[in-house]
Amino acid sequence: MTATLIAAPPAPPAPPAPATPVPPGALPSRPVLRIPPSRGADRVRALARRAGFACEPDHEHGHGPAGPGSVSVVVAADAEQALRCGRDPGLLLLVCDTVSRRGLLLALRTGAVVLRTADLTEETLAAAVRRASHPHPSIPYPELSHLLTTAPGSGEPVPDVRPPALTARQMSVLRLLAEGHANAGIARLLDCSEHTVKNVIYEIMARLQARNRAHAVAQAVRHGLV
Repeated sequence: MTATLIAAPPAPPAPPAPATPVPPGALPSRPVLRIPPSRGADRVRALARRAGFACEPDHEHGHGPAGPGSVSVVVAADAEQALRCGRDPGLLLLVCDTVSRRGLLLALRTGAVVLRTADLTEETLAAAVRRASHPHPSIPYPELSHLLTTAPGSGEPVPDVRPPALTARQMSVLRLLAEGHANAGIARLLDCSEHTVKNVIYEIMARLQARNRAHAVAQAVRHGLV
């Protein structure tokens, strides 16, 4: 008897391994940047590409919302003005010439990251993109420092509060004014005319930005002059 050998049927292909689920809200390590055309955008785009980021082609700007995980990089003159203009929701990085205290507060409230044009380098841009793509509830030190060292409602540093400079004669009249002397009494004590006293008081009010004599004395007390 002759034995017949029958080949075993091929094994069915193994099912593909299930894809690892992406956690909701997870973002790619290298987000795609969406940089609308504007003055200075070409420089930002070149720096971004050198830092290893992919940028959407120019012809795709303005066609639909930004893709998931992508970061919109808006180059503008003023941060506050850029934030008040309409924009697509999503991750946002502003590269601006001017960043006022109000603009920085508005950016923090909306979750946007702000980078000053003066600080723009390949390294700072990469760091700002990372911050924009991975939002964190804390306030970074540069922004916190800017908020603490700028006057409310402006982008200017808080000025040193120094008392106005007054001449020796103005200080003499101011002290007598603070003691309640009238013009005639001040003129008699300083051996000068009342007209001179009036002129000196006007000079004091101008230096202290006072509305009247009482306000001048109050300003002098506030500045520690009397």
